[in-house]
Amino acid sequence: MLDLRRVLASKPKPPADVELTELWTPWGEKLMADERDAAPVSHPRPQLARERWGSLNGAWECAFVAAPDAATAWRDAEPPTEGWRPIRVPFSPEAPLSGVRLQLKPDELLWYRRALEAPELAAGERLVLHLDAVDWACAVRVNGVRVAEHTGAYLPFSADVTDALRPGEKNALTVCVHDPSDAGTQLRGKQRLARGGIWYTAQSGIWRDVWWEVVPASHVVALRADARAGEGRVVLLARVAGEGELVARLVDEGAEVARTAAFARGEKDVELSLPVGEPHLWSPEDPHLYDLELSFGGDHVRSYCAFRTVEVYTDVAGAPRVRLNGEPIFLRGVLDQGYWPDGLMTPPSEDALEHDVRTMRELGFNLLRKHIKVEQPRFYALCDRLGMLVWQDMPSGGGAYGAWHTSYQPTLLRASWTRVSDRGPRAWRRLAADDPAYREEWRATCEGTVRLLSGHPCVIGWTLFNEGWGQFDARAACELVRALDPTRPVSATSGWYDQGCGDLWSVHNYFRPLEVWPDHARPARAFVISEFGGVSWAVPGHVSLGTSYGYDQADGGAEFAAEVRALLKQADALEAEGLVGYVYTQLSDVEEETNGLLTYDRRVNKLA
Repeated sequence: MLDLRRVLASKPKPPADVELTELWTPWGEKLMADERDAAPVSHPRPQLARERWGSLNGAWECAFVAAPDAATAWRDAEPPTEGWRPIRVPFSPEAPLSGVRLQLKPDELLWYRRALEAPELAAGERLVLHLDAVDWACAVRVNGVRVAEHTGAYLPFSADVTDALRPGEKNALTVCVHDPSDAGTQLRGKQRLARGGIWYTAQSGIWRDVWWEVVPASHVVALRADARAGEGRVVLLARVAGEGELVARLVDEGAEVARTAAFARGEKDVELSLPVGEPHLWSPEDPHLYDLELSFGGDHVRSYCAFRTVEVYTDVAGAPRVRLNGEPIFLRGVLDQGYWPDGLMTPPSEDALEHDVRTMRELGFNLLRKHIKVEQPRFYALCDRLGMLVWQDMPSGGGAYGAWHTSYQPTLLRASWTRVSDRGPRAWRRLAADDPAYREEWRATCEGTVRLLSGHPCVIGWTLFNEGWGQFDARAACELVRALDPTRPVSATSGWYDQGCGDLWSVHNYFRPLEVWPDHARPARAFVISEFGGVSWAVPGHVSLGTSYGYDQADGGAEFAAEVRALLKQADALEAEGLVGYVYTQLSDVEEETNGLLTYDRRVNKLA
């Protein structure tokens, strides 16, 4: 039966243009008080790391320039001569930690500039510039020479800038950004210019690391490690450029396990196999990692891998279940939005990320659903080390979402969850997916995300669409992902508008009694409640707004803890009835949402 009290409590409200109360995490507060421009960082790419690299995070300058034609002008615009102000990268100008606190508008260009102090290069060496995420479209120049342009807010890109450098002189690095936010159809996750409820402050520009590395003439371009537990070997696919012997070593706690080599010339893919007699399996209880070392010519890179398997299978009672390393596992997950009051989508430090992961482990969760966002690589490396499972969402986009199709209809009419098609122009219009440029970007980002994260053992599954936001052709999308990665289960649609495909039937249940529903698809899929709960408690002194959003308002900490623990107990009990796991909403408060287990500033654990 539908809980009308909860439905009414969560009814979407018109956004109010109210300034957020200033909140600081402990790490953001420390960064602001520190004399350094940015917190120290580990290598930004843990699975392909070189010794010669440098961070370009910290002090830059930025400028906002009115541009009615911003959607096309970003490629060739000239930088302004005035209006520059300091900004702390990699925090977006909308984030307090940037020091700017200005919202980029769709008819503006955002400019960045800084001096690029290039390291001295030996003969044949190249300098590669990396930008790990820029929202949304950008052109990058060194000394006025365009070295790269990129669209897409969630994936890294790089450029060889060697030929644009002026040896012995100060080099100038500039970036020009256009971001229409939700005035466009591009992928943007939960960002909105008019924030409120479940939608958060829109942000723009550079929001992950900027860094450089030096590579020799012969070097490893890309690396993918496929640890095959059933075959007892690691298959390496390395793209190399140049000429030389590619040598790979697999190391376990300092001891060499296997070594292999192959000669390569030109730019090509090289496949190597490293045998392991009895692989030490990775699991949440024992997150065992193997080190990888590769050399090619004068290039030396470090990486790591792990052996583990994950699959959906049918148990002796005929119920679909999830199995990790051949053993049943019940997924106790929490929804991780990855937002911070001082950094927005950018965590204030690595320690802040580790705090969230460790705290959720201490609360009894074994999985984070990374929601509508691709996180920085350090997050996944951290989960690899700490044994936290991750279910990865694809970012959402498309046109303006209609309240009827994405909220009211599925809330009131559960029958619609399996009866709404997402194929063809009419369906695309209903679900805000009718822009072909959006659909093309979604496919490219989906493919890029799978390739980027496939080497992380913590990532055990993919979610493609959430609650119908920009949903289209889920069945085809599921086949695309399965072709790229046949080793992980796929949840094609999370929430509703299921198309009978994928490995899981993934539902959101905020308003009805928790139970396991029969699957209409054949063969039946594993049943997961991928969102539920959402009990709200606005802790005085730790909230962004005077208003709060959630699915049930608790009156104080004791009532909050009792309600949450009761819901988790109900969900745990459903394992016996066929439930394979759940995702509780959510890890922390975010702006108007006060339904987190932690406050937005991470200073109060509401279940402590």
